[in-house]
Amino acid sequence: MNLVYKTNLIPDTDAIISVYRSSGINRPIDDPERIASMFANSNLVLTAWDGELLIGISRALTDFNYSCYLSDLAISAEYQKLGIGKKLVSLTKEAIGDQCMLLLVAAPEAINYYPKIGMDTVHHAFIIKRKA
Repeated sequence: MNLVYKTNLIPDTDAIISVYRSSGINRPIDDPERIASMFANSNLVLTAWDGELLIGISRALTDFNYSCYLSDLAISAEYQKLGIGKKLVSLTKEAIGDQCMLLLVAAPEAINYYPKIGMDTVHHAFIIKRKA
């Protein structure tokens, strides 16, 4: 395994969809245009590669000074539990700096993962859910 991490390289949409599909993350994988737009409008993207194969994605929206919303963290199934997700979160935090808060909304099946990598649970957040 030849792992390489890259910052602000937006992968091919088909490669992104492949990682999403494999990881089990719930994203609109049947709408490539929407996936492409999600990445085009994000300002911090970190990726993990095994050679030329995209195996992990961290996608965030941030002001690099006060707050950062980590919208996606997805690792291909065969590469999970190897520390790749933890590394992508660490690289995201490194990119935004100590003065910036990192927030994410966990999928129910991933709720137990984030405390294991040092994230605190937040009980005072609110949401207006998307319609599509």
